Amino acid sequence: MQLEVGAVLEGKITGITKFGAFVELPGGKTGMVHISEVAPTYVKEIRDYVTENQTVKVKILTIGEDGKISLSMKKAVEPSHSRQRASSPGRPGGFEWQANRNEATSFEDMMQKFKQTSDEKMLDLKRSLDSKHGGFSRRGSGSR
Repeated sequence: MQLEVGAVLEGKITGITKFGAFVELPGGKTGMVHISEVAPTYVKEIRDYVTENQTVKVKILTIGEDGKISLSMKKAVEPSHSRQRASSPGRPGGFEWQANRNEATSFEDMMQKFKQTSDEKMLDLKRSLDSKHGGFSRRGSGSR
């Protein structure tokens, strides 16, 4: 089988390291999925997403002159599939990558919560400084 950049195909995971997973492709060639290409979210521990001998869908990103094949699992699936639940939770084959996210929370809601928390912390800091300086929080106020 002729491998080409952009092709989406299935392969079997033959090895896992802390930086990625090695995938045996049709025709016996092996490529590597870097940890950043495993899922559409941050992956701290690759073994939370893949296991050896698991069959995965991959997209060929590059084929180097030296024959090294760079693969992506997250680019091999359509974006709408990444939010669907399937039979193997927490695994790329199961497409449950978004499970830990609260999809009801909008960006604006998160920003509002961040601003509120920040304002509360700033108020606490101001009160703390005021109490330490006898009510004078302005610099250069003269006496203490």
